[in-house]
This record gives sequence, C-alpha cells and structure tokens, in this order.
Amino acid sequence: MKDLRQITVIGLGLLGGSITLAVLRSFAGVKTVGYTHRPATRTKARQLAVATEIVDDIKLSVSEADLVILATPICTFEEIFSAIGGALPKGCIVTDVGSTKVLPHRWAAKKLPETIHYVGSHPIAGSEQRGVEFARDDLFDRADCILTTTKKTHTASVRTLKKFWSDLGCSVKLMTAAEHDKIFANVSHLPHIAAAALTNANDAKDLKYAGKGFIDTSRIASGPANIWADVLATNAENTAKGIDKIIAELLKLKKAIKAGDKKQIEKLLETAKRKRAALINYKIKKKELIS
Repeated sequence: MKDLRQITVIGLGLLGGSITLAVLRSFAGVKTVGYTHRPATRTKARQLAVATEIVDDIKLSVSEADLVILATPICTFEEIFSAIGGALPKGCIVTDVGSTKVLPHRWAAKKLPETIHYVGSHPIAGSEQRGVEFARDDLFDRADCILTTTKKTHTASVRTLKKFWSDLGCSVKLMTAAEHDKIFANVSHLPHIAAAALTNANDAKDLKYAGKGFIDTSRIASGPANIWADVLATNAENTAKGIDKIIAELLKLKKAIKAGDKKQIEKLLETAKRKRAALINYKIKKKELIS
C-alpha cells in the first residue's frame, strides 16, 4: 500500500471530522490535516482535536498530502478540484465521500492534473445530524464503502483506498460510477425524497399527533437540505426514474383502497413486509445490524 504520511480532509462536518478522528485512531504516526473555509468550524475542530492540524489555506492543506478526501457538498467538488490541482504533489490520491459519482469522475478528469489519481469513495455512514461536534471515530465501523472506478483509474490507488477504508472498519466494494448512481438513487436518495414528501404532505397542526411510526419513517427528512439538494441535482435522471417507481406503487395502493379490494391491499403490504424481512435478515447475517 502507498505510504500514507499525510491525509488531508477538506470539509470538517460529521463525515470529514469522523474521518480524521478515525485516522488518528487507526493509523499511528499519520498526520491529519483538516481544512474548512468557516472560521467557527475551524475553532470547534481545534477545540475537539479532530485532526493533527487545522488550516485556513486550502492549497497549503494539500501541498504535502499523500491522500486528499473531499467531504464537502458535491456541487463544490469541481471548484475545489480546480483550486487544489496545481498544489497537489505528484502521485497524490484524491477521493471524496459524496453520494453521487458520475459527475465527480467527470470533473476530476477535467480539472485534476494527469499526475494525480482520482478514485470515487462513498462510505455508507452518517446520520441526519451535521457538524464537526457530532464527529466520532467509530462512524465507519461495519459500514459499507463503495469505490468507483473507470477504465483509466490507477489500479494501485484503488488498492490503497481499499486498504484505507478497510482499516477504518468498512467493508469495501467496487463498481462503476454509473452503476453506483443507479443503485443509490433507489436505496439512498429515494428514501430521503419519500420522507420529505410524507412530512410535507401533512399540516403542521396535524403533525403534533404523530406517533413513533411517523417519527421513524420521517427521520431522514431532518438531513441538511443543501447537502441533499446537491445529491439529487447531480443524479437527476436516476432519481426521477425512482420517483416514477414510487408513484406507480402508490397508485397500485390507491386503486386497491378506492375499490375496497382488501385482498389486493393485503397482497401489496405483505410483499413489502416479506422484502423488508429478507433485507433485515441479510443485514443481521452480515453483522451490519444487531438482532
């Protein structure tokens, strides 16, 4: 594996801060450098000691890095690639923790020098909370992490990143950027859309009577709107197709309910129940959930 002496994380929210903390826990002697453009976040990050060094100069932050990880909103990536490209050491690996991958690969190919090796990363970890104060060093324990590649991706850099995320506690899988965006539009982006739509479909006065079921179902609607707007905007076609699938399922239920077809209603609900039970059993067997 490439000798990682310095790892720089750009963006010190929940994910960025958790990466630097996990590196400090897992990689003895590796220097961690954190960059954020917000002075208040830099102050918090220093108080919480989330990295070896917190800096306010993005080019300085990467000038001696062996690995650079972007943990900012996806739509900032292209600008950041342009800003850091000339300051990156030859052979540096650049990755990110964004939830979509086709556009980041395209931006990296256009903005980063040929001597820099970009690989997409998507650790499936986090919560609806945001901010460096919520960062923790065990966030990636037992989490999946997807690495995305193209035909031109530097093979040795993929091996380095696979070892890196594995050492942080992740189970690592590889796929193309297009395959990633298609899958996660359905299993990641659509749940957020559904939770937001469910919440918006109710009046504020009625929500006061909501029980635990509603709270559980709508939890991820509490996620940061700016982050999720970037995710949905950068995977628009796949997400729109997913919305059509949800609409089709809702229309099936609507038709059965309006017709008073109890057998069809029960069939549709039972199908969902079985599929979810199979999912939970699979996750328990993989030790991603505790029974």
